[in-house]
Amino acid sequence: MSRTPAPTTPPDTAEEELCHSQGFARVCGIDEAGRGPLAGPVVAAAVILPLGYELPGLNDSKKLTAKKREALYEALMADDAVLKCIAQATVEEIDELNILRATHLAMRRAAEGLPGGVDFCLIDGLPVPGFPLPNRSIVKGDARCLSIAAASILAKVWRDHYMQDLHRQYPEYGFDRHAGYGTKAHMQALREHGVTIHHRRTFAPVTQLELPLD
Repeated sequence: MSRTPAPTTPPDTAEEELCHSQGFARVCGIDEAGRGPLAGPVVAAAVILPLGYELPGLNDSKKLTAKKREALYEALMADDAVLKCIAQATVEEIDELNILRATHLAMRRAAEGLPGGVDFCLIDGLPVPGFPLPNRSIVKGDARCLSIAAASILAKVWRDHYMQDLHRQYPEYGFDRHAGYGTKAHMQALREHGVTIHHRRTFAPVTQLELPLD
């Protein structure tokens, strides 16, 4: 007999409300997209939701279809009451700093770019050493915290759009399909066409392709 999956609780504003009760007025959620790909930037978003904010279907971007993510992205971007900033760390910065530090840089840029500033940051994942603003890290925060879920959608869809634009410049790599991840098709394209300026040269599969055969 098949087992019915246990119901999952959608993200809520409990974490934001806790921060408000502690005296922090402007509380943002931060998440990133694009740590794993072989090409393209790593992108972070920071979002401050208005009190009592509701958007049906808002959830961790990984739990949504591409069509639903796009619809939620458009709704969040069009709402002036939702304060947001999307930032990136470039391929050059990823290769210079390493992907973890570059991710933290993108997160900092997103938080510091929020209109009017921010008092406290709720960050998805593990603690971020040296983050310049008061913060708390929440493992699986995109599934628990509404502002982080909103940030996960903005970061993911913005980066997908970026990679789709890149595809128009380099159609032979298929960036519109794999967004820079190391799929079989992407690896085949790298072997056939070589490495572009948009590939992360410190990532092992790309590094190995650039090694001399002898």
